[in-house]
Amino acid sequence: MSRILIANRGEIAVRVIRACAQNGHTSIAVYADQDANALHVQLADVAIALPGTTAAETYLSIEAIIAAARRAGADAVHPGYGFLSENADFAAAVEDAGMIWIGPTPDSITALGDKVTARQLAQRAGAPLAPGIDRPLRDAAEVEEFAAEHGLPIIIKAAHGGGGRGMKIVREISEVAGAFESATREAIEAFGRPECFVEKFLEHPRHVEVQVVGDGKGTVVAVGDRDCSAQRRNQKLVEEAPAPNLSEEQRERLQRSAEAICAEVDYRGAGTVEFLLAADGTMTFLEVNTRLQVEHPVTEAVTGVDLVTEQFRIAFGEGLSLSATPEVRGHAIELRINAEDPGRGFLPTPGRIETLTVPGGPGVRWDSGVRAGDTVQPAFDSLVAKLIVHGPDRATTIARTITAATELDVVGPATVLPCSLAILRHPAFAGESLGIDTQWIESQLLPEFAPQERPAPVSDDGITRVDIEIDGKLTTLGLPDALLAALGPVGGTASAGTGEDGDRAEGSVASDDGSTAVTAPVPGSLVDFLVDDGAEVAEGDEVAVLSAMKMETRVQAGAAGTLTHVASVGDVVAVGEAIARIR
Repeated sequence: MSRILIANRGEIAVRVIRACAQNGHTSIAVYADQDANALHVQLADVAIALPGTTAAETYLSIEAIIAAARRAGADAVHPGYGFLSENADFAAAVEDAGMIWIGPTPDSITALGDKVTARQLAQRAGAPLAPGIDRPLRDAAEVEEFAAEHGLPIIIKAAHGGGGRGMKIVREISEVAGAFESATREAIEAFGRPECFVEKFLEHPRHVEVQVVGDGKGTVVAVGDRDCSAQRRNQKLVEEAPAPNLSEEQRERLQRSAEAICAEVDYRGAGTVEFLLAADGTMTFLEVNTRLQVEHPVTEAVTGVDLVTEQFRIAFGEGLSLSATPEVRGHAIELRINAEDPGRGFLPTPGRIETLTVPGGPGVRWDSGVRAGDTVQPAFDSLVAKLIVHGPDRATTIARTITAATELDVVGPATVLPCSLAILRHPAFAGESLGIDTQWIESQLLPEFAPQERPAPVSDDGITRVDIEIDGKLTTLGLPDALLAALGPVGGTASAGTGEDGDRAEGSVASDDGSTAVTAPVPGSLVDFLVDDGAEVAEGDEVAVLSAMKMETRVQAGAAGTLTHVASVGDVVAVGEAIARIR
């Protein structure tokens, strides 16, 4: 059987590793320095290091992953989701290296992964579309011209993105320049490409999507549909299948449109076609994700189709296992367990998981990339696990999910569980008529949540590599920094953690000299100052932008006065670390 390298980490890497074992394939994991003891590394048959601590050095490095695949003798590469999963250059590099790419062809990724081209294909396939500029934007001025013609609100999107990153909703013309710059920054950081486009934004829509699989020879089958309207920061929190409260006509049109769009490019593998559904029944095409989705388990639960196994079948020339949309059996709900604090506006909260109690019971599935004792890393995505629950009908499934979510106990990082439970119990979600939309959480629920206790700061322990001679041959050893710190100065530079700085509080802190420190509310990278050094600011003004766990967080001034920069753009800062001072 094949040796499959999984070019990913965390929960999805574990999911693919288990599918490899089920199908008799050898699984090969890759890992960044801080992931050396991660669950996916422990479970894989083989594990290869990607030296480095950032996504750019490791999971986003085509060169590093191809080298690891060659070193491990991989026959194929599965990209998971996120990182390079929708990167056509990566897919081509895998194939050029003589390995099988478990996904769409590079040409299909280019055509559908570029949201501009995808809009053009959707138009050709007869799918409904909102007004938009069907090419990459030149600058913010072009966005302002579009807004003047079509009115507000509008949405700026990364052309090569997904997962809600690189998306900015604009409701005031004065916000255009800042939103364009922010979307471009997020697009570069998350996807390595700066191109963005703009389209008219539909207020309060539902998010409905169709799972498809294609054989690469023109046959595309819709496996089912899902509702993913419960979102924050344009990223999903709760997903369910099938999508509730659709008429048979709507469901049929969505599924057949999805098949037609993907058939335009002879789609190969698993993919998802996303739509928005307005309250008046208007539907508009959103995008195509040319990869497996985070929420794929709910479709698996109600159809019995193992989508990762289906990916393997298609990639290895065995064809599709189904010829038509399968019959739906019951209902399924997925909760994303993100290390974020709803009481702090969903700020990321990386930290050590002290204890973890996983629920059980009828229809309960737990997909996770962590165990008790693991650390949720600040350098990567905040998703740590998924709770999937299946039942005979929607009401039963909601009740089972509430029970399972109540049993789930995570001590350490703050999580989105309080928000998830509030969603499940709210009449707008649980009622017979689904009454939520993609802005419902932030507009209706967010004020209800109290901040959770912050976890201890994440130690910056990693791996120090030292050259050592063994039997006359020079080799490199990777030694944990914690071990080096305990042993003393044994080559390299050891890092013993955050020390006293771990006690610093978030927010603005008054100093003995009368100034007020503007401190980092999350650990991350300082990507921009919004005001110049020496400028006057008022209390509450946004003064800086941090990037943490692939999301941008704006930092406000805690006092009025003259602002002095302390940190520099590009610096990595800890929670509570001063980035500026106000006098």
